[in-house]
Amino acid sequence: MENTAQSPKAMEYYKERAEKLQLEKEALEAKLKWYEEQFRLSQRQRFGSSSEKTNPDQLSLFNEAEDTADSTIEEPTVDTITYKRKKQRGQRKLMLENLPTETIEYRLSEEEQVCSCCGGDLHEMSTEVRKEIEVIPAQVKVKEHVRYVYSCRHCERHEIETPIVTATMPAPVIPGSLASPSAMAYTMTQKYVEGMPLYRQEKHLERFGISIPRQTLANWTLYGAKTWLRLVYDQMHKHLLERDILHSDETTLQVLSEPDRPATSKSYMWLYRTGKDDTPIVLYDYKQTRAGKHPSRFLANFNGYLHVDGYAGYNKISGVTLVGCWAHARRKFTEALKALPDSAELFSVKAKEGLAFCNQLYTIEHELKDASPEERYNIRLERSQPVMEAFSAWLREQTPRVLPKSALGEAIKYCRNQWERLSGFLRDGRLEIDNNRAERSIKPFVIGRKAWLFSNTAKGAESSAIIYSIVETAKENGLNPFNYLSYLFEELPNMDTTDANKLDQLLPWSQTLPEECRVPNKSK
Repeated sequence: MENTAQSPKAMEYYKERAEKLQLEKEALEAKLKWYEEQFRLSQRQRFGSSSEKTNPDQLSLFNEAEDTADSTIEEPTVDTITYKRKKQRGQRKLMLENLPTETIEYRLSEEEQVCSCCGGDLHEMSTEVRKEIEVIPAQVKVKEHVRYVYSCRHCERHEIETPIVTATMPAPVIPGSLASPSAMAYTMTQKYVEGMPLYRQEKHLERFGISIPRQTLANWTLYGAKTWLRLVYDQMHKHLLERDILHSDETTLQVLSEPDRPATSKSYMWLYRTGKDDTPIVLYDYKQTRAGKHPSRFLANFNGYLHVDGYAGYNKISGVTLVGCWAHARRKFTEALKALPDSAELFSVKAKEGLAFCNQLYTIEHELKDASPEERYNIRLERSQPVMEAFSAWLREQTPRVLPKSALGEAIKYCRNQWERLSGFLRDGRLEIDNNRAERSIKPFVIGRKAWLFSNTAKGAESSAIIYSIVETAKENGLNPFNYLSYLFEELPNMDTTDANKLDQLLPWSQTLPEECRVPNKSK
């Protein structure tokens, strides 16, 4: 009787234990799959192609050959190839037409202008021309400013109070320093455009015969940024906030000497820039953290559209409409596809389906690249919105079928959580489908960071943000950064810097800038 009474309890115990072990087994299997996905993805990122472009042979769900074929494109012919070759030969002339030219002529002497056959005089029949590009390396020289002081001899002879008149001389960019506008501009350009750290510049200058310690070069950089370039930066910031469409992004930065923070702490460089159809303005802003209060303060009084990635910190910005990034969404599915093993055929198909939806939207955007904002807005509603509706339904359908923490599950979760932002580009034809414009603008800083690795102080990081803002905005407005910086350091010390109108004339997009600040056009 006792064994009979205990038997149901034992059965219930073992049943519950079996269910518990089964759940633990499933959890461990899911965790193992996640680690395997991360390992495969890490291997692909380390050794595989970094491009996110989709192999046309890889996907065939929505972009069949019939969809991409274009019967209006003719087959290449011999005539076409000949024309292309002629066009390539003409590229040399277009490339050289805006460069200064030095002509060196080679003639026969009068004694040599005698015919070797009959002894008669030779005449110039034709010429042969060979063109070369000559590169003149940097030079260092001393520029001595001598200012003369004048007095009146008549007053001196008759012991009258003698008036002293002094000739005008431009104010120095740094009082009491050897730094000239060109030296300041060269130091900044070498570091922030060419990626040459100051210790390498110190050695570089030694080969020119002058020893300037890197500490001095650092002082020049800090003083020039804080005293002069900050004025231009602040004026550019005012113009940025007047725009309707902006992009934002952020990246990490290590600053060694910050109060109450270890040297290994992560700091952040934030980026803000204008949109596609606006005057290019690119601004960097250094902050210690990634807190959402920083973009909120920087963009105070801005009311418009802001292109961002999926970072939740942007939600704290009031008065703006956030527009999501489809490049991030597509990247999630690309990573999911790379992370899946070859045996996971079902999930591989699902990842390809999600990626195909993203590619469809990008195909439409590519076709609309030359359309007006009004045309783009209407065609997006006609063609892109149905794709997004189908994609949204697909996401809801796949959510319960995929492990949430798998790479594919994360991709689906990202799209669903970001759906309101991702739908933002449909609201205005001026908006872009992704935030790649900001990612491209922050890339020069990321590349430069690989060269100089870190900033010593917060002041150095702030100066870097100012200088990067000036040179990157100058580049996007077709200016030569070195010539433009030289011009700024010549003008700013000798003008009323409280006059906003005069500062506007120095901004990178100003039409009053001298022609030598501009990069010569490749073709007229």
